[in-house]
Amino acid sequence: PSWRRAWNEVIPFLDYPPEVRRLIYTTNSIEALNSKIRRAVRTRGHFPSDDAAAKLIYLALNATSTEWKRSVREWHAVRSQLAIMFEDRFPMA
Repeated sequence: PSWRRAWNEVIPFLDYPPEVRRLIYTTNSIEALNSKIRRAVRTRGHFPSDDAAAKLIYLALNATSTEWKRSVREWHAVRSQLAIMFEDRFPMA
């Protein structure tokens, strides 16, 4: 299997606590965001300028930010684990 060939890349993932691993492997936010942008661009067709394309992408992102209000499941536990593991890079405040 492909995970055996990439074993050295898989091992560090297993060092994370279960809450953090769950967050990492279930987060499809980037894919969902790209899908929203693709859908907006596809329905519009072509753009007369780069400015017009940038405006459409901005509007798609703005609409998405108002739709996405759900918080990350078990965020408090994940946040605490990340603060312990990366205290210099992940402030709790």
